[in-house]
Formats: sequence, C-alpha cells, structure tokens
Amino acid sequence: MLYQCVQSIHEERQEYQTKGVPAPHIHTEHPLVYYYGCSQLMRGMAHQKMGQVDQARACIDQYAELGWMEDLDEVGMQAVQEFRHKAQVNRYALEIETGQVELLEEFVNFLLEHPEEWLVGLKVITEAAVRHRWQIDRLLQVFEDLIQGDGRENGSSNNDDMYYHCYQRALYEQWMGRPQVAVEFIFQAIRLADKLGMDRYFIRCTALLESLREEATAEQIGRYRVMLEGIGQERI
Repeated sequence: MLYQCVQSIHEERQEYQTKGVPAPHIHTEHPLVYYYGCSQLMRGMAHQKMGQVDQARACIDQYAELGWMEDLDEVGMQAVQEFRHKAQVNRYALEIETGQVELLEEFVNFLLEHPEEWLVGLKVITEAAVRHRWQIDRLLQVFEDLIQGDGRENGSSNNDDMYYHCYQRALYEQWMGRPQVAVEFIFQAIRLADKLGMDRYFIRCTALLESLREEATAEQIGRYRVMLEGIGQERI
C-alpha cells in the first residue's frame, strides 16, 4: 500500500511536469524518496523472512539506488545514501543466510568499517554459522573486545540487538560443544530480555538454559536461581 501510494504521487508529479505546471504540494514528514525506499525495504524483509530469496534480492536492488528520482534536495540525497548503505548491509545478510560462506571475510571487513552495524552483523553471522555448521571462532574473536568496550547496552534498540547477539552466540557455543560458555551467554540474554520487558525472549532463553542444565556447573545453577529470584521480586 505504501509503495502504491508513493508511485501514485510520483506519477502525478511527472504528469504535471510534462504539462509544464507546478504539482500540488503534498506535506510529508520525509521526502518522497524516503517512503519509496521504506516500501521496498519492508517488502524485501518480508520476502527474506518467507525464504523467497530472489524476490528479496530484487527489492534490495530497488532501494540500493534511488538517485533516479527527480527533484532530490539535500535531505532527499541523504535518504538515498542511507538506503544505499542499508542495501549493502542487507545484501550481505541475505547472501550469508543462504550459505555463501565465502562472503564472511568481506562482511567482517565491512563491519569493522561500520561499527554501528557490529551487533546486527554478528547476529547474522552466528545465526548462519549455527544453520550451516560453520566454525567461526576466529571471526568472533575479532569482535570480542570491540563489543565489550562498545558501551552500547543503552536504549531499547541497542539492547534488542545485543539480546539477539547473545542468544545466537549461546546456540553457537552449544553446537560447538561448550555448554558452560553457552550458559554464560544465556545469562546475558536473560538480563537483556528482562530489561526489554519481552516475556517471549525470556521464555526462549529459559527453555534453552533448561536444555543445558545437566551440563552447567553447580555455581552457574546457583547464579541462575538468584537471577530468577531477583527478577521475580522486581516484577512483584
């Protein structure tokens, strides 16, 4: 619906331009190119979630280059650049999720140049590693110190990204046969789930932790009980 609305306004403007008369002003919070990019971005994400890779690629191509739109001012050009960057990130994510392991090094180098994408990128990499059975210890080590010193555990958006990173990392450590390390990452994910107030995240973490209970240390189980008691008292 958003795409159809944007397309209708764009065609109407072209029609007025052909006639040589000014188009009626339509007040929007963002330039028209922003809404065109958003419509294709959301469509691409939906196709990706449904496993429709070719359709997702086509959508990424659509918002990767929006400079063809007419009457782009400074704000419009900034939107074009932002969607070009999003397309680059999402193209890497899509191809890595489909199993293109040869792109990992290239994606890691991209992430090192764009620190704001670290957590989202690592979530993509670890999720793909679990799905495709890749051993990525060396790549993860590159980011270990960077994330710890990043100081981004602030705000719901960053907490959400950090949660997904910790949860995916726990799954990876479990697959690699390091259950006690996996438990430590689950603890981090549980704290973030509680901070976000997301019960479904919390339930997912506790289910994963219960599957590792027999391999956790007595000290970890003790900390788990204390953590649950503390969270329960906070919610009363």
